[in-house]
Amino acid sequence: MHTYRLNRLFNPRSNRALDVAVDHGFFGEPSFLTGIENMESSVATIVAAGPDAVQLSPGLAPVLQRIPQRPKPALVMRTDIANIYGNPLDSHLFSHVFPDAIEQAVRLDAAAVCVNLLFLPERPEVREQCVLNIMKLRAEATRYGMPLMIEPLVMQDNAKAGGGYMVDGDTEKIVTLVRQARELGADLIKADPTDDPLDFHRVVDVAGDIPVLVRGGGRAPDEMLLRRTEAVLAQGARGIVYGRNIIQHPNPAGITAALMGVLHDGLSVDDALALIETGSDEGGVA
Repeated sequence: MHTYRLNRLFNPRSNRALDVAVDHGFFGEPSFLTGIENMESSVATIVAAGPDAVQLSPGLAPVLQRIPQRPKPALVMRTDIANIYGNPLDSHLFSHVFPDAIEQAVRLDAAAVCVNLLFLPERPEVREQCVLNIMKLRAEATRYGMPLMIEPLVMQDNAKAGGGYMVDGDTEKIVTLVRQARELGADLIKADPTDDPLDFHRVVDVAGDIPVLVRGGGRAPDEMLLRRTEAVLAQGARGIVYGRNIIQHPNPAGITAALMGVLHDGLSVDDALALIETGSDEGGVA
């Protein structure tokens, strides 16, 4: 039954998806709010740009769903909140899900829900919390036919990252955590790119028949972002989940058009870059 909802997430032409993540404020990190201070304005700008989906927390999902527009990007609802991005970090780290997350997702007409599977060096208790979260969500998601997107994140040691956990692109670690996400019953997997983009097929291979969407991470130059996108698609990725590279871009409509062109129309990077210039330029998202 969950395939009915997934049909709303993936573009029927390419069978790929662009999900714009705007759930950053959920994690309580002040720096994550840049560009999305006014969520009504931010979401309206993103909807006008026309991605396949928008990822939001339960408290802000209604901002998307009350927009009276057809067609409209599908909702991917974030279910968990964690305090792993602070600088400095709190002495006690946690990751918790809403107890009624799946029911909220059904009421909000979500196409999928998203939950973290965190690997933090020397913090196995956080990973345990994530596994327990996923097992609870899996039971309810099955009951309601709600697709479950698991986000396996391999993080660097806090001291190495200079405060605040940063992504570790080690292929072996990513492959191992992605496999665990599949074993836990993921319907979708949202994974970080490997340090060497040519290794990403190993992530896709270990995920098997579970679609893999690639996480965007921090801001990158346009050409680098588009070439990385092109590379992971060539390695078998079924889409991308980008946040700051869209919401903090000076031309959100233009970069969305460029990314959609690469995903759905097979545009070259050069042709996609040209779309950024011709897209609607209204400044930042907020």
